[in-house]
Amino acid sequence: MTPDEVARYAESLPQVKRKGTESRPGWYVKDRLVVRLHDPSTLVIRVPLSRRESLLETYPDSFGVPPRMETHHKIEAYLDRADPRAVRAAIDLAWEMQQG
Repeated sequence: MTPDEVARYAESLPQVKRKGTESRPGWYVKDRLVVRLHDPSTLVIRVPLSRRESLLETYPDSFGVPPRMETHHKIEAYLDRADPRAVRAAIDLAWEMQQG
């Protein structure tokens, strides 16, 4: 998946707005993070902690949680090897989480 594909998908979800910079865009609902491009090949996606382990187990090549994110509702997606369906599923979880 490319950053442009991420942008198109995120922006297709209701109420999602793009913010940030050209090099580090982020997509938000009501000023709450859904997904952000961390660098050209890594996304940060806000997901419920209760669903994070399932994503990691189901798609071990697509996602990771660096030590700095262990206590946060976040996961990294590695675009150079991530399954696009997995990335979209995680973005959907983030979008649903931010609706509340």
